Amino acid sequence: MKILILCTGNSCRSQMAEGFLKAFDDQLEVVSAGTKPGARVHPNAIKVMDELGVDLSKNYPKSVDQFLDQSFDYVITVCGGAKEICPMFVGYVKQKIHMGFEDPDEATGTKEEIHAEFQRIRDQILRDFFAFYQKSIK
Repeated sequence: MKILILCTGNSCRSQMAEGFLKAFDDQLEVVSAGTKPGARVHPNAIKVMDELGVDLSKNYPKSVDQFLDQSFDYVITVCGGAKEICPMFVGYVKQKIHMGFEDPDEATGTKEEIHAEFQRIRDQILRDFFAFYQKSIK
């Protein structure tokens, strides 16, 4: 089973989703990418995932371009708000799914409030990707 998770920057949401799917089942081949990859995985994404025992510290943002010649069982987009444009994947895909999440990197407020927003989005990603895993893969 081969899965590609897409968003714009590949620094928060898609990285968290990739981490969760790999944690659910180490037999899955899961990668994430973005149309405009950021410079690094967001430190807050790494931190909130570590709280649940999922290590993203060695992950890095990747461009969707490097996967265009591959086929996937699922391509899942995770962009959220209407102002974001979810990337399109033009390679061979058996099934495309959209699961929209707000971008925690846009959170404002105190350090604690921003951390809480990353946790909130992380928990939504966990809930929705676990449901996807239970329904579609397991």
